[in-house]
Amino acid sequence: MSITAASIRQSFVTVFGAEPEIAARAPGRLEILGNHTDYNQGVVLSVAVDRATFVAARKLPGTVCRVVDVALGDERTFDLADLAHPLKGDWANYIKGMVVEFGKRGISIPAFAAVMGSTIPLSAGMSSSAAFEMSFGTMLLALAGQSMEWRELAKVGQACENRYVGANTGLLDQFSSLKGKAGHLVFSDFRSLEVRNVPLPAGTALVVANSMVKHNLTNEYNERRESCERAAAVLAKLYPGVAALRDVSLEQLEAARAKLDPVDYRRALHVVGECTRVMAGSAALEQGDVAGFGQLMFASQDSSTHNFENSCAELDALVAVARDIPGVLGARLSGGGFGGITVHLVQADHAEAYAAEVARRYRERTGLESEVMICRAGDGAALL
Repeated sequence: MSITAASIRQSFVTVFGAEPEIAARAPGRLEILGNHTDYNQGVVLSVAVDRATFVAARKLPGTVCRVVDVALGDERTFDLADLAHPLKGDWANYIKGMVVEFGKRGISIPAFAAVMGSTIPLSAGMSSSAAFEMSFGTMLLALAGQSMEWRELAKVGQACENRYVGANTGLLDQFSSLKGKAGHLVFSDFRSLEVRNVPLPAGTALVVANSMVKHNLTNEYNERRESCERAAAVLAKLYPGVAALRDVSLEQLEAARAKLDPVDYRRALHVVGECTRVMAGSAALEQGDVAGFGQLMFASQDSSTHNFENSCAELDALVAVARDIPGVLGARLSGGGFGGITVHLVQADHAEAYAAEVARRYRERTGLESEVMICRAGDGAALL
């Protein structure tokens, strides 16, 4: 079914027999450059996409909430007085965790009925989870008659994932979902928590190609994060002023190579390289050098494959087949990796033919059918 602002309101009326009081949407995101840099206090270029999670809700008396997912044909009922024990793997944890974190900040959420639906593919690296959190976070604040600075709302979503869901994630996904702007990338600095928008050059499009390899990256993610932290601890003893991998130059890292565990060195090389590529990429876009930016995307993929080892054979195949398709500027995995999606920056007038050709070549090489879509840079989370 097609999920829109209008359809989600209508679905609420159909399910609950009343008009919703509040409706909100929050987009998914694509990471364009800067892979696994956010929890290393680094910099990232991302984009909020024109696919989103929509929610409509109204208050209920008492403490029992009912949430219906009209896209999945599923629903959950839970009691606000009994949120101490998450049910492992349950999607309602993303809502319950937000309620718990708001409560820790002194914001009491009333019981509610809600209808939700999303146009973001699940478990594909477009951060359906952050869109889920930020759409509900925006809605719940309004339902409670409260407001919150956007960075704090992002931290509520991160805390929900870290503490309630059990994924040790950074802030990139929430920042992207909240601060997207149509026609622009989102440049985020995860030390200063400053965000600015960088214009995407006219005449370009983003093609997303799904490897169709599902990922649940909690374990691999946590391992990579620990490896980065070990490397940073060693480097901090060698170089004054190093608090995170963000503070290390490629030259310093190379000079310290013998002091680092070989795996930790390669993980650090990826992160330091990515921070370097983000700064070079921002400068390239400001100078209108789209071809140069695209080459940085290809370099990022090479590093994911060889240094961070968060690519996989299918993701490698999607980028490999793309390298000589007419219209390609750059391609790389997007998100945590270990499956999920690749993002391709292409000339807009080639986008349709390019998307079809990527899918054809991927099928030929792997026997898998890739879901391919053309995305635009969209606006961030908002009340409807």
